[in-house]
Amino acid sequence: MDPLYAFVFAGLFSPGPNVILLTASGARFGFRATLPHVVGVALGVGVIAAVVGLGVGALLLAQPGLSFALKMIAAGWILWMAWRLTHTRQLSVGKAGDKPFTAWQAVLFQWVNPKVWAVAMAAAAGYGAGLGPMGEAQRLALAFSGLNLFVCLFWSFAGSLLALLLTTPRAWTVFRLCMSAALAGSAIMVFL
Repeated sequence: MDPLYAFVFAGLFSPGPNVILLTASGARFGFRATLPHVVGVALGVGVIAAVVGLGVGALLLAQPGLSFALKMIAAGWILWMAWRLTHTRQLSVGKAGDKPFTAWQAVLFQWVNPKVWAVAMAAAAGYGAGLGPMGEAQRLALAFSGLNLFVCLFWSFAGSLLALLLTTPRAWTVFRLCMSAALAGSAIMVFL
């Protein structure tokens, strides 16, 4: 078995912005309503992995200014999402603007998701198969999208099961604040 798959699985299954957001979405909106978010994440990480396989990851490493700008955008967006999650309520699902990510929003989020970039660059650097750029791009895209689909389904479903425990306003507040803090912490890790 190709060791790339174990590396990608471990990198994407561990907590990061996608895991936190999908778990929170599963808890707030339910498993079924979170499925477009799941699909968007799976597609988005595949696109990022393909782009890294084509050599964009090396360009980012060679251009510190571009890399720093991407980190600033990523940290800002993640902190904004953490702030939004902190200021939501369990029963606000019906309010305008309070809905799960669409597939398109989830795809776009991957462009500023530092964890996906880091895992993709590490996978490309450490687990290359000696293929040309197109072959590596395809190999990475399929590994990332395929494995991440199952990872996303797991965390979304776990979130929907957590909703069974979030029956009081206090329980919901504790969950929301924990998820917000974890998400904000992942913004700090952008610079490490």
